[in-house]
Amino acid sequence: MTQKRHHRIALLLGGRSAEREVSLASGAACAEGLRAAGYEVEEIDAGRDLAARLTAARPDAVFNALHGKWGEDGCVQGLLELMELPYTHSGVRASALSMDKHLSKAVFRAAGLPVAESLLASPAEIAARHLMPLPYVVKPYDEGSSVGVHVLREGANAPPQVQGALQERLMVEAYAPGRELTVAVRAGEPMTVTEIVAEGWYDYDAKYKLGGSRHVVPAEMPEEAFDAAMGIAAAAYQALGCRGVARADIRWDDRKGVEGFALLEMNTQPGMTPTSLAPEQAAYLGISFPEFVAWMVEDASCRR
Repeated sequence: MTQKRHHRIALLLGGRSAEREVSLASGAACAEGLRAAGYEVEEIDAGRDLAARLTAARPDAVFNALHGKWGEDGCVQGLLELMELPYTHSGVRASALSMDKHLSKAVFRAAGLPVAESLLASPAEIAARHLMPLPYVVKPYDEGSSVGVHVLREGANAPPQVQGALQERLMVEAYAPGRELTVAVRAGEPMTVTEIVAEGWYDYDAKYKLGGSRHVVPAEMPEEAFDAAMGIAAAAYQALGCRGVARADIRWDDRKGVEGFALLEMNTQPGMTPTSLAPEQAAYLGISFPEFVAWMVEDASCRR
């Protein structure tokens, strides 16, 4: 096997966020893939001693398999910048913007991309009355993987009781009806469109448990709409300044054709578990999992 540009890889996984278990699964899969591709991998559970462990490991590059706060929001990226270590996925600014759904929506609107109406409010305000017409969604504006999401459907008499929420403010967002789509973007190029078919809400279990949802790759939809979804994902990636691999989550009301799209969010650290969407899209394009994660590591060499 030819010598890799970056041979010694520190793989960050676990961490301290609500998505720790997902990150452990992603990290284990990525470590296996990287070793199959010929890399020497040291797995590091990212805790308070992360800087010291990275200094001791002396890696050529860092594979970031963290999800959620501290790993996906620009914090770890800032540390890696200070340590002058090349790392996978997006940089500080794009990571912070993508994790903050309120700010990323402002960026998407400025870029002319379709987004659902939303606002930020305190848990007390949300629990007191309906802040927008039903149906709507209440969710943390800075978490991923459908953590802490409440869906208020037509006919709901009372608003959600979220007084125990840890965040001072939550996002209230108009429910975007239609089909659940996702598009992974690699180096600015959209890969394909996947439709996610789940029973009811596409929640945490539907995302990560085997059999929790069915993925149709590529999505069965008219070519014009398919191309429009790809274009929205690529434009969102560019607007936020993403790098490496990211993934756009989109809703599509097929009754409205190309006018029926709503961009929900951009994930700068897409899941890499056995049921994850980006690896499925890579496989559809003929890219094996070891090739996919190896590409991410070699792409990190551009960070210097």
